[in-house]
Amino acid sequence: MPDTPPDRLSLNPRSPHFNIDLLQRGVGIRFNGVEKTNVEEYCVSEGWIKVAAGKAVDRHGQPVTIKLKGEVAPYFQDAIDAEGAE
Repeated sequence: MPDTPPDRLSLNPRSPHFNIDLLQRGVGIRFNGVEKTNVEEYCVSEGWIKVAAGKAVDRHGQPVTIKLKGEVAPYFQDAIDAEGAE
């Protein structure tokens, strides 16, 4: 597995950017320097994240998301855990 997260990743299994292996490894997101835990999808090259808009769902039962633009810095959480264990 590569040590850098992909440019784009989604939690939605319907998305072409969904990757279960990377998600099981654990991907964390820093958005504008703040740790975010509610990110549904991100894109580093375009500089945006999608987060759920409260408890609202669309007619297909998927969460309604809003796009926030800014600096996106993904990282693997297992890499952070390995650094702390050394």
